[in-house]
Amino acid sequence: MLTGLRIWDISPGYLNRQSLLGEHRELHGLVSVLVHNKKGYSRHPETLRWVGYGWALKQRHRQLACEMALRGYTDRSPVLTRSNPEQWPEIYIDPPVRQFALLAAKYMDKENGRIPLPTLPAQLWSQHKYSVLARDPNLYKSIGQTIAHKEMEFDELCLLLTEALREHPNEGGIRNAVQHMWGYVSDKNESGGSESSGWSLKRLLHQTQIRVIEQEREYLMHSTALSELMVWLPKRIS
Repeated sequence: MLTGLRIWDISPGYLNRQSLLGEHRELHGLVSVLVHNKKGYSRHPETLRWVGYGWALKQRHRQLACEMALRGYTDRSPVLTRSNPEQWPEIYIDPPVRQFALLAAKYMDKENGRIPLPTLPAQLWSQHKYSVLARDPNLYKSIGQTIAHKEMEFDELCLLLTEALREHPNEGGIRNAVQHMWGYVSDKNESGGSESSGWSLKRLLHQTQIRVIEQEREYLMHSTALSELMVWLPKRIS
């Protein structure tokens, strides 16, 4: 049942358990409205902005499912819409900076998400840096320098990073970012001919997730990449 009907654009890592599972439910309701031409909520602004963006809805669902998996939930309800590949809605109900503000107000007296809601550009950048590294090392360097010199406003950075995470990273980029994260949690004796050298990229990311949680590595627990890079890899772990 569609209640508030909101599909967030920022990383699902910022959502608390209730919001994460709630958006997952709402997204399936929205897909049902679009696929089966149901009248309920068919004219809602959130529904209208996703018309014709079936591929993007599928990807947003994958983002939610991968974040859910990181938190111990299992998704058994895939979204199969595929229209307009590689394209995302051009409009926002609320811009990303406003979405952070809305969540901050909503979570005032409630549990927060896996990733703390950012208030400063440097904090926001630290949470997204590995996701950006996976997509464009040059952009990674550029943003890092811009943040160091305090040359970008928070709202501008919110939009830039939200849209950067919509870009499809290639396998080499993902591997580069995951290996950076793995370096924080691997046994230093595993270098060279380590067990991880024979793992698939999917397994390396999965093992990184496990160790980050086991070792309580706060810096990586607050990274969008910890769940969202899994979106772009095959579902089976080998």
